[in-house]
Order: sequence, then C-alpha cells, then structure tokens
Amino acid sequence: NDTGAGKHWSDNEVRALINIWSDEKIQQMLEGATRNKEIFEEIARRLMKRGIDRDWKQCRTKYKNLKYEYRALQKENEHLGNPRRKMRFYDEVDSILRRQPLGPSSWGCESSSLLSGTKNFSDEMK
Repeated sequence: NDTGAGKHWSDNEVRALINIWSDEKIQQMLEGATRNKEIFEEIARRLMKRGIDRDWKQCRTKYKNLKYEYRALQKENEHLGNPRRKMRFYDEVDSILRRQPLGPSSWGCESSSLLSGTKNFSDEMK
C-alpha cells in the first residue's frame, strides 16, 4: 500500500526533473502560474516517458523543495557572508532560476569551467 509519497528521489530522478524543469516551455508555464496542477501533470508524464513513476504532487513537492533550499541557501550566504555552502544540484537549480543555459558541467561532465563564473553573481549585484 505504499503510494510512493514519501519515496526518496534518486539522483537520476532529480536530474530528470531538473532537466524537464529547465525546458523553456515549462519555465514559461510555471512563471506566474498559481494553479499549476496541469503543469506538474505534464512534468509527471514526461518523467513517465523516461521510466520514472512520480505523480504530479510528488513532482510539485520536489520542485518546491529544490527552490526553497536554493533560496534559503542564497539568503544565508548573502546575509552571513559564509563561504558559499552548497546544496546537491545547486548549479543546475541556479542556472534555471537565473535563466542561464545548462552547460555540460552541470550534468557531471569533465568540463567545470562553464559555470564557474556564475557562482558570485549575487556579489556583483550588491
């Protein structure tokens, strides 16, 4: 009777969700949408095509948690002046929320120089 609601997301599942979230059409639909069930149903359908069985509520919850963790981390690092503590998938979420294309380095490839310039963007804006 496990509905999977509390089922842990594997890294591959999170990467697939982030990949779909990074789609320009999905981003445009999510922008300013308050009733977004249909959007997350679409995301869940796309995940199913990749062999990942998650319902729209699970997708929405994971999306919200990733955004929340990212924003909390940004706030903490800006206000406390901490060395930038990182979260899992930080670069991927950062590139989406800053509307920058995902480079190969964000998917674990060898080249890590593509995103190296984006990490201190908020420092430049002060």
